[in-house]
Amino acid sequence: MGKLTTIFKDTAIYGLSSIIGRFLNYLLVPLYTAQLSAASGGYGVITNIYAYTALVMVLLTFGMETTYFRFTNKTHTDSQTVYSTTLISVGSISLLFAALVLLFLSPLSQVMGYGDHPEYVGVMAVTVAIDAFLCIPFAHLRQQKKAMKFAALKLLNIIVSILLNVIYFAWLDGKDVGYAFYINLFCTVMLAVCLITEYTGFRWRLDTQLLRTMLSYSWPILVLGIAGILNQTADKMLFPYIYKGEDMQAQLGIYGACSKIAMIMAMITQAFRFAYEPIVFAGVKDKDSHEMYAKAMKYFIIFTLLAFLMVVGYMDILKYIIGRDYWTGLRVVPIVMAAEIMMGVYFNLSFWYKLIDKTIWGAIFSGIGCAVLLAVNVIFVPKYGFMACAWGGFAGYGVAMLISYVVGQKYYPIDYPLKEIALYVCLTIVAFAVMAVVRDSQSLWVSLAVNTLFILLFVGVIIKRDLPLEPLLKKLKIKHE
Repeated sequence: MGKLTTIFKDTAIYGLSSIIGRFLNYLLVPLYTAQLSAASGGYGVITNIYAYTALVMVLLTFGMETTYFRFTNKTHTDSQTVYSTTLISVGSISLLFAALVLLFLSPLSQVMGYGDHPEYVGVMAVTVAIDAFLCIPFAHLRQQKKAMKFAALKLLNIIVSILLNVIYFAWLDGKDVGYAFYINLFCTVMLAVCLITEYTGFRWRLDTQLLRTMLSYSWPILVLGIAGILNQTADKMLFPYIYKGEDMQAQLGIYGACSKIAMIMAMITQAFRFAYEPIVFAGVKDKDSHEMYAKAMKYFIIFTLLAFLMVVGYMDILKYIIGRDYWTGLRVVPIVMAAEIMMGVYFNLSFWYKLIDKTIWGAIFSGIGCAVLLAVNVIFVPKYGFMACAWGGFAGYGVAMLISYVVGQKYYPIDYPLKEIALYVCLTIVAFAVMAVVRDSQSLWVSLAVNTLFILLFVGVIIKRDLPLEPLLKKLKIKHE
């Protein structure tokens, strides 16, 4: 019981800090879109370069975070040697990456479309190299059960970043998008200084035999990570190469900004993951574990569908978090949110192959989903622009989700309540359709009133069917009629 209590406590700290951090970071979107007009393409630059950094981060860490956790807990290995070997390997690869980028900065910047501003590429290369190295000290904090220090440093990084961005873009009325990258570098260096005790005070030692064993474990994780991150970022990286319009950066910025509204769903999914993942692995041997997985899936879908309706229903209010000249891209929000829901379902389905130690299936499913996404983008972006990016994500996650379900039912069958889930999906589709019709034909206040009514009806169905109040009120000893 003590271990389970610790798991829940640490999960709450990590989860809350991550969600708060993502929310605070989310506040940069209205700041950037207010100061950098869509036509300037400034936010398109941010969207594109951060997509590259997300992929590079996966490559530079090459699955060693998870590998470190696995090997440091093995009885026949010395945890300090594992930590030191992990630090040296990730640090060496990161240093080599930064050096190569700086050495070939000019031609690389030209290929990426930033020949006039190679400093953007150089600064972010150094930043992501340091970030990749710092992933291991942060993993060490988690391993040492230093959850509060982990959370405090993550939040400090984001708070300082927001303050510096506000000072430059709002107070000083700055317009140079490069300062977003300079601020990021400053905050990363600050974190490196704060973590200095996590990589000093002990003898650094590279165990080559241990490293070979660790690499044999980490490569499937790397493949899975690459496929996963490409599903999230490939459209933003490919867009400058396959969209031929002169307003390419402006269109990419509009898509990136509007997609951020849909990231509310990603926050919900991440919160669910932090709370759910430890419980799944802790309860794998329980007799009722299959029933718990089925119920968890149902409630995840129910509440993400409710979040979908709330975002769509109040879009006319939420749209003010981005600049007015970005509103032409708001039509991607429902599509991206639906894709995020399917990604969350895919994550829940992924436990079957993790529980039977067949993680190669995850790489296969994610790879197929990524191939679908890339195909949709390459074929349709030249004609339909960023709308094809949104539908590409929808198609990619949808295919990965369906294949994972079909194969999973063969190897690790779970009796999911498909009829109950289908009911909520159908209710959501009907409500969404009515909201769309009313929004196009009625005034703002009428539209908001109708949308609120449908959201309340959806909540009513949840309470009636799956969250009955009577048992809860009895438990709370509240008398009611």
